[in-house]
Amino acid sequence: MTHGWRQVHALPYSRSMELQDTIRTTFAARDFTDEELTDETLYDILDVARFAPSGGNRQGWKVLVIRSQETRRQLADLCMPTVRRYVAEMRAGESPWNTVVPSSVTDEEAEATEVAWPMLDEIDKVQVVLVVAVDLSVLACFDKDLERVGIIGGASIYPFVWNILLAARDRGYGGTITTFLTGQEPAAREVLGLPENYAVAALVPLGRPVKQLTKLRRNPVEEFACFDRWDGDPLVR
Repeated sequence: MTHGWRQVHALPYSRSMELQDTIRTTFAARDFTDEELTDETLYDILDVARFAPSGGNRQGWKVLVIRSQETRRQLADLCMPTVRRYVAEMRAGESPWNTVVPSSVTDEEAEATEVAWPMLDEIDKVQVVLVVAVDLSVLACFDKDLERVGIIGGASIYPFVWNILLAARDRGYGGTITTFLTGQEPAAREVLGLPENYAVAALVPLGRPVKQLTKLRRNPVEEFACFDRWDGDPLVR
């Protein structure tokens, strides 16, 4: 087939069940065995993940592999104020940290909230922790002038983070995307030595999950896809 001046050779479509299984079963793993995740395996995971798309193919990501127990504990401690407010707002029946409906939870109430968060409490037991940062100077943030929180820049970093989890799942490992650390980004920048133009996008624990989930609960396509307008007919089979 021809598109404008460029000739494009159509490839035959073949459905990869292995790929579909990986996508459908990549879950948020937070409980891990003590099985080692070697640097070689981690390299292989990142070697696959690096083929994620990014705006202008600028690939503004940087991955910090946190093996140091001291650094992990510092990062976990930095996450806790954000976690406490998250839990406090959730207990108040709110959607935590949303930018539309103001929270009724005071700073004092959030700070006094007692939280048990096993993944952070036991962060020293995880095989490896990744901090994924992104270079803000290469992100095309088309929503930067809108009067709402910016989200467009995430399109150039979170596909890469998700690719890490897909590649890990393909090898029998797992993890989860956490973003609590960003709530204390200036302090995290000090701990990690991040340049000022880099933002913390995610903290990702990786290891061999204690239990491999295979059935995930997600809304059907009909509930989120419609034709032409917000009130359009739903997409169905």
